[in-house]
Amino acid sequence: MPYGYIGKILRVDLSDSRITVEEPEENFYRRYFGGRALIAYYLLKELQPGIDALGPENILIFAGGVATGVPISGSGRNSVGAKSPLTGGYGDGEVGGFWGAELKRAGFDAIIVKGRAEKPVYLSVADGHGEVRDAAHLWGKETTEAQKAIRDELHDDAVRVAQIGPAGERLVRYACVINDVNRAAGRCGIGAVMGSKRLKAVAVRGHQPVPVKEPEALKRLSQWLLANRDLFQGLHENGTAGGLMALDAAGGLPTRNFMQGSFKGAEAISGQTMRDTILVKRDTCFACAVACKRVVKAESPYDVDPVYGGPEYETCAALGSNCMIDDLKAVARANQVCAANSIDTIAVGTTIAFAMECFEKGILTPKDTDGIELRFGNAEALLQALNLIVARKGIGNLLAEGVARAAEKLGGEAPSLAMHVKGQEVPLHEPRLKHALGLGYAVSPTGADHVHNFHDTAWSQETKLLRDSKTLGILEPLPAQRLDARKTRAFTYFTLWRHFMNSAVLCIFPPWSYSQVAEIIRAATGWDTSIWELLKVGERAANLTRAFNVREGFASGDDDIPDRFFHAFTEGPLAGVAYSREAFLAAKRLYYQMMGWDEETGIPTAAKLHELDLGWVAEELGRHGKP
Repeated sequence: MPYGYIGKILRVDLSDSRITVEEPEENFYRRYFGGRALIAYYLLKELQPGIDALGPENILIFAGGVATGVPISGSGRNSVGAKSPLTGGYGDGEVGGFWGAELKRAGFDAIIVKGRAEKPVYLSVADGHGEVRDAAHLWGKETTEAQKAIRDELHDDAVRVAQIGPAGERLVRYACVINDVNRAAGRCGIGAVMGSKRLKAVAVRGHQPVPVKEPEALKRLSQWLLANRDLFQGLHENGTAGGLMALDAAGGLPTRNFMQGSFKGAEAISGQTMRDTILVKRDTCFACAVACKRVVKAESPYDVDPVYGGPEYETCAALGSNCMIDDLKAVARANQVCAANSIDTIAVGTTIAFAMECFEKGILTPKDTDGIELRFGNAEALLQALNLIVARKGIGNLLAEGVARAAEKLGGEAPSLAMHVKGQEVPLHEPRLKHALGLGYAVSPTGADHVHNFHDTAWSQETKLLRDSKTLGILEPLPAQRLDARKTRAFTYFTLWRHFMNSAVLCIFPPWSYSQVAEIIRAATGWDTSIWELLKVGERAANLTRAFNVREGFASGDDDIPDRFFHAFTEGPLAGVAYSREAFLAAKRLYYQMMGWDEETGIPTAAKLHELDLGWVAEELGRHGKP
């Protein structure tokens, strides 16, 4: 029998409500694991180049990994992927909570959805069976109301729901998929793909635990983590926003649409202030001891319902410092609007910050904004703009297209103010503080991303991360404001590991070492695996996603970052510290070489693809003239 994985993938064609089951062999799971690698495999196999991401030809994939649902901290995640309507390239998002584990308990490793329903539907999956059900009565409902209606209809309050809200239904290009009402598969606009298929939700329920080969080994690992709570206590206590003030002190907190690196109101929107004011509970994901999830509540001047959880660091910076909002309750309210309507907080915050800069420079006027004074620091204007984006009305209809398309339509100076990579809005981490991070933004297959990336400040001293990474041959600290060959080598190794983690699918917050992760995979599956094999899974994922983008027409020139990052700050702790374009371009070329890609084009070489047992990908690129 299989261990760690179920061995079944559910296929759903919404055009005729046909449901089938696919049963891949064991080596498929060992080669691709799940998550990112599995999603990229099917996108390359089944999509024709150039299809409309919002057309019925696109496929939508919900995928766990061989670690999803295993009783160990970090196993509560799943991925959701498709061709991105935001970038036109490979797209996926990872999300926590309980949905991914429940999918495995329901008897499936993944769900592949194709076609488009004639009218709104939702998919119910329970104990090995799937059913397409009418969702006309759910269309237009926010996430809490829709989840309650689905649970009532299925007569089971334990049903787990992944869904879109009104923003996904209206095809806001950075709409996301929401699990459990308050967890988001946030990036790449996958919620818009779901909306284009008229798929409101996927409800899952199962009663069989995920089979594991060595449960006692997993129990020992869990006991080790509980005995070493000090390794994650800060994250538990203050959440991801607990690091906001440290970034501000270092000059790397994105502020005023990335024009500044420090914010006078940083403390007011920090994790520590959240803890001391509006925090009412700490929540967790399936089987996880870390419990980093915030639950907040407020009544005045903004009503904030704790059912929507609370803002993470990215949200506090995107809708806070980058828009120069120092009102934590306003940020929490904005977070609620995003969760209720399925909007990516990173993308919408970066887009609104762009609009605020455009307004202050006269590119947008009160006539364009329906009279909203869309200036930095105006919390009411932020919330008004957000509501217009959800409704796709007025200026909101333009901003719902994402920062790249909005800037192109405005023209003139606007594109130079748009902070994106490949069409995806830049997350809230600063390349002028973290130099390899900028390289990571550029070469990411999804457009700018902070999770499968390298955060230089964590490598600049003898931390647990660096001690663990000696397993990979990264032996010494690396200065944060440097991008040389040694940093590029460390970046290459570490990001391959992150691609693996997105395929497994495991959360990065539990402080597992590389060796412990390998032990988790061995205990779950019974495979005699190694760190080397797991890195190769990550490398396979990186090459599959790269190949997909190459086939879609992306070239080396698309691996770039906004010019603003190459201009030093004029004030703050990083004043005068330059991020060199020459060093960036040299590192990009060296990265291509280290990855086995053509140093000029960035296309994976046939030799590299064959080395990764991806000969079929080399043949696919060759058919499309991409040798």
